[in-house]
Amino acid sequence: MTSPSPERQSVAILGLGSIGGIAAATLADADRHDVIGCARRPLDGLTLETPERTIKAPLRVLSDPATAAPVDWVLLATKAQDTEAVAPWLTRLCTPATRVAVLQNGIGHVERVAPLANGARVVPAIVYYNGERLAADRVRLRYVSDHELAVPDDDDGRAFAALMAGTALRVRPSADFVTLQWRKLLLNVVANPITALTLQRQTVLRRPDIYALGLDLLAETVQVARADGARFDADEPARAMDVLMTYGSELGTSMYFDRLAGRRFEIDALNGAVVAAGERHGIPTPLNRMLLALLRAINDTQDGSAMPERAPAARAPDR
Repeated sequence: MTSPSPERQSVAILGLGSIGGIAAATLADADRHDVIGCARRPLDGLTLETPERTIKAPLRVLSDPATAAPVDWVLLATKAQDTEAVAPWLTRLCTPATRVAVLQNGIGHVERVAPLANGARVVPAIVYYNGERLAADRVRLRYVSDHELAVPDDDDGRAFAALMAGTALRVRPSADFVTLQWRKLLLNVVANPITALTLQRQTVLRRPDIYALGLDLLAETVQVARADGARFDADEPARAMDVLMTYGSELGTSMYFDRLAGRRFEIDALNGAVVAAGERHGIPTPLNRMLLALLRAINDTQDGSAMPERAPAARAPDR
């Protein structure tokens, strides 16, 4: 187990949605560090529902980057496509002494964030916990793994694990972080686009024809992942589909809920990342390219107008 950091540090959480809201509330509740939130609108605090208890965490929240000052840590928890939009925050919060933990989907965290981080060190992280935003100031945490976050097993990754020690979020440093990143991406390149395109929850993945499509999509993605350094066995596509089948059929995905709400979704960080990696390695990706084109076309029409949904929202562990 990681030993807690002996010193109190300053931490800013950029984005207080389902992922960032949970991170902020758990850090504030542990009261080992000085925590602030950064969001569009000010809040007086956050309520976090966990399987064990409900936490009411007081939290100072800034809504204007001009009021921000440099901190020791930034936890970047916006959607990947919103990264450039928070550049003014990163400029104010970061110095070369700052570390930025990127809690976003996809791969290429360092390449995406480092140019905006004012010389700060960027720590890529994989999110495994199931987060649901119930209201602007209320989030729900569900555990779906034996750890909630994974980071590289290096000095910066271990420093992040120490930062989160004592909170409800367990951090796993990994010596094979590339494989873990791609393994998480395998789940997202199937579940997210298919649920968003069909406007059905994860039950659609149990259709024999959709299941077969998922296997073909995963076989294509695994080929790219191996070229990018991931260590996958021959049965990796089947294993990924087996994992997806363990998720409740009534659950949705972040892209599904974004489409219902008329919000733009992060297709470029998911299937788009596979297409880009395939181009780098000279590997054709026709299935990922097709899904990317279809979802980009929908993205261009998203204007914030919500679509009706009969069932109550529940988020699958894709963020």
